[in-house]
Parts: sequence; C-alpha cells; structure tokens
Amino acid sequence: MKKVITVTIILLALFSCKNQEDEILYAENQPIPIVEQFGFKYNDFNVANDTIKSGDTFGSILDKQNLGDQKVYDIIEKVKDSFDVRIMRIGKPFTLFRSKDRKKKLQAFVYQPDRGTYYVIDFRDSVHVSKKIRPIRIKQRTIAGSLDGSLSEAIQKEGVDIALASKITKIYAWSIDFFKLKKGDKFGITFTERFIDDTIYDGVDSLKAAFFEYKGKTIYAFPFEQNEGSGKLDYFDDEGKALKNFFLKAPLKYVNITSHFTKNRFHPVQLIWKAHKGTDYAAPTGTPIMTTASGVVEQTGFTAGNGNFVKVKHDRTYSTQYLHMSKILARRGQHVNQGDIIGKVGSTGLATGPHVCYRFWKNGVQVDALKLKLPNSEPMDKRNLPRFLAQMKPLKRELDSVAHSKFKK
Repeated sequence: MKKVITVTIILLALFSCKNQEDEILYAENQPIPIVEQFGFKYNDFNVANDTIKSGDTFGSILDKQNLGDQKVYDIIEKVKDSFDVRIMRIGKPFTLFRSKDRKKKLQAFVYQPDRGTYYVIDFRDSVHVSKKIRPIRIKQRTIAGSLDGSLSEAIQKEGVDIALASKITKIYAWSIDFFKLKKGDKFGITFTERFIDDTIYDGVDSLKAAFFEYKGKTIYAFPFEQNEGSGKLDYFDDEGKALKNFFLKAPLKYVNITSHFTKNRFHPVQLIWKAHKGTDYAAPTGTPIMTTASGVVEQTGFTAGNGNFVKVKHDRTYSTQYLHMSKILARRGQHVNQGDIIGKVGSTGLATGPHVCYRFWKNGVQVDALKLKLPNSEPMDKRNLPRFLAQMKPLKRELDSVAHSKFKK
C-alpha cells in the first residue's frame, strides 16, 4: 500500500511540474504587447511616470537625469519660448523616456497640464518642444431611472458623472423643488460626454433633453437658441413654454419652510397674534441668501423687528425683501442679478433662531410669493416655434423610447 501511495505522489509531482513548464513556455512564447503614447513606443525606452511634487521644478527634475554634456540652464533657455516652465503645477503628471542601456540617458520629457493637452520636450539630436492637443470626441447618451434617494445618487447609479445633477438642478430651479421629489419619481436625460483619444472619459459636455415627473406632471426641458449664432441658450418644455421663471422659488439653495405667509400667526417673540407677511426659511447661520430675481437694491439697513435686511426692486410691479441677516453683502443702488448672494442667514431682530424671512410685494402690496403665478423671463418667440419643434421632436422620441424600454421591465 505504501508503494502505491509513493508512486502516486511521484506521478502527481511530475504532472504538476510538466504543467508549470508548459505554462512558462506558453508565457514566454506570447508576443510582448506594444504600448504607444505621446508618439513614443514604450517598448523602445526605459519609461518612468511621476507627478510634480512640492519643490519640483523643470530644472530640478532634469538635474536628476543623465543628460550628458547638455547643461540644464541652456536647455531651459532653449525651450522658454515654447514651454513656460512656470505652468508646471503640483500633482500634474509627467513622463520620462530614457534609453534602455545602462546609462539611461534622457531622451524625452512629457508634461500633461490637463488630460487634453501635453508638451513633449525631445532631447534627441537637438532640443525642441511640441505642444499636442489630444482629439476629443463627443458622444451622445440617454439614460432613464427612478429616484430612490437624491438625484445625484440616481445619476451615479447609471454610471454618469454626478456633475450632471448640478446642471439639471440649475435648469429646473424655477419649475421643480428637488426637495419635494418623491421616491419612485421617474426621469430621463439625454446628454453628451467628452472622451479624449476615444478612451479617456472627460465628463459631461452638455444637456440635450430631459424630463422629470413632478407632482403628477411630466416636465420636459430642451435647450434652444432663440437668436441663432448668439450662443445664448434658454430651456423650454415640449410645448415651447419657458422653464425659467422671472423669480427663483426660494432665496436659499436648501429649502426648509418653518412659517408661511398668513394673516394671523402667534408671534414666537412678541407672544401675540398678528399677520406674518412673509415666508420663513430656516438655515444655519452664515448660509448664503440669494436675490430671487435681478433688480436694484432699494434699501439696506437694520430695524429692531427686521434685523439686518436688504430690499430689492425688480421692476415697476415687483419687489422682494430679505430679513434677519447675520451679514449684509449688498449696498443700496447696486444692480444684482438673479441668484447673486446679497447676505447671509442670521437671527438679528425679532427672531428665535437663524432663518431668512422672505417678503414679496406686487404693486406695492405684500403678497404670498408661494401662491403667485410668476412671469417667465424670456418667452418663446412665435416665429421660432417651428424651428424649436423640429429640433425638439427627435430628442423627445429618444427620451420617451429609452424611458419606455426601462420602465416596462
């Protein structure tokens, strides 16, 4: 029995060794893959990749290389008109191509200020510099999904750069309160992405079309250039109605309403029943307060009740006021654009905690901003509608088709 076991072990060992030898021979017989980048075949050089570190300069990097009789100072003088050594920044990548012999003499230096550009300083024969721009390809893509958390999370699940979420929220800022979107609400987005050399992902380029389910409605968004050649895009729904309202829905990016406009409210400080002619938005002290529309700062100042405040006149019809600021960041007579920061949240005046009381006037009368049907900023010119519809319809078909395919599963 012992002999049988011994023979079995020997056979297994021989078989194992044979397999290992076959694997080694197989690996050795495989062709070495050719790697080419920046116009150099990596196989022909000793290659070192690194990044610029604190204290590194073009000169200090060259000093560590075998350059033969070439002086670093002379090299810097030769290349200064083509390569400004001051553009080198910490964290940016560079590559050294050196000879494969034991001297490892530097043949070329490649610096990448960004993913789409690189400089080649070639030391072979004579020193010369070339700046290369990598080809960028734009690819269009359509995704559809449903919310199970934030919009950023939903977009990330689809394998898309979350920067797209920021683009979306800006476009829909006047028509959707993203804090009121519900779990299961559907969306679809057509957008373009940049790819360098066809392989390196370089992020989202532009939004082409989108839709969101919001309060039982499907709201579409399509970019359109009303004045061709102007480069100015406005966003419209599938009927050509502008998404962008004259006023933002709130003076803060993150909305938490703690008190509504009402004719009779028990004042938390004065402890009496009285009208509250504004909308209170709670937020941490120092949160930026935005003007909800463009206009001219009519008043700034302090009163015992309002605390620090700013009042903006938008036109002959509308004015807004922002109360209880910790800091005023606008001055009287200043022109402000929609979304500009005019102050910071505080609790000055009659306030029990940090918030902004947002007040709204129409024709000199204080009204509830949340119940107003506010005007659109730039309505569609009727003459442009046929051109808009021609551009919009194929994009809408693409969105609807992808969404239908996604949600029917």
